[in-house]
Amino acid sequence: MISTQGKYFFMIKINYNVLIVILVLGLILPAYVKAQESNLGNWLMYIGSKKINSKWNIHNEIQYRNYNGIGDLEQLLLRTGLGYNFKPNKNNVLLGYGYILSQNYIVNAEEKESINEHRIFQQFTSKQKVGIAQLNHRYRFEQRFIESDFKMRFRYFLNINVPFSKEENNNLYFSAYNEIFLNSESEIFDRNRLYGGIGYKINKSIRFELGYMTQFFETTNQDQLNIISLLNF
Repeated sequence: MISTQGKYFFMIKINYNVLIVILVLGLILPAYVKAQESNLGNWLMYIGSKKINSKWNIHNEIQYRNYNGIGDLEQLLLRTGLGYNFKPNKNNVLLGYGYILSQNYIVNAEEKESINEHRIFQQFTSKQKVGIAQLNHRYRFEQRFIESDFKMRFRYFLNINVPFSKEENNNLYFSAYNEIFLNSESEIFDRNRLYGGIGYKINKSIRFELGYMTQFFETTNQDQLNIISLLNF
C-alpha cells in the first residue's frame, strides 16, 4: 500500500513533470505551425569555455547554420574571447572576436553571394538562482565590419534552465531563452529570437540540447532546429 503522504508526493512529482512538458510544447508547437509556411533550417552549435584560473577564461564557439536540414550553408560563425570573472560562476566580462561567413540567396535567383564579416564584441554575463531554476543574463555590444560597411548592435539574452526534478541524479532539464537585437541606426529593431528545448547534462562540464527556435524580423520569421553542445573545462 502507498501512504497518503506517498501518494501526494507522487502526484506532485508527476504534475511538475507534466507542467514542464506543457511549457515545452507551448513554445515549440506554435513555431512548428508557422514552419509549415516557412523554410525550416538547422543550426549545429558548439559553445565552450576553458578556465585558465579562478578569474580568467577563454571562450570558444562554432556555429554551422543551414537553410535546410544540412548541406545548404546559410552561415558559418566562429567566435573566441578572453573573459574575467568578478565572482566565480556569477559575473563575467568578456572581450571577443568573431568571424562570420554568410551565404545569402540573391532575390529571385537560386544563386548565392558570400559575405564576410569581422566582429568585435564586449559582453557582460550574470547568473542567478530562483528556486530550482537557473537564470542567465547576457548583455552584448557588437562592432560589425561587413565587407566595406560598418554597423553597431546591442543584444540582450535571457535564458532559463529548469531541471525536470529535484533529484540529484536527474540530468534532464528544460531550457528556454529570448534574445532581442537592436541596431544603433534609425531602424532600431533588428530581430528577436525565441527558443525552447530539452537538455541533458552528462556531468558538470558537458551538456547537450535539442530545441526549436523562431527568429522574428520586421516583416517575416524564420525557424530552425537547434542541436547544441556545451563544454566547460
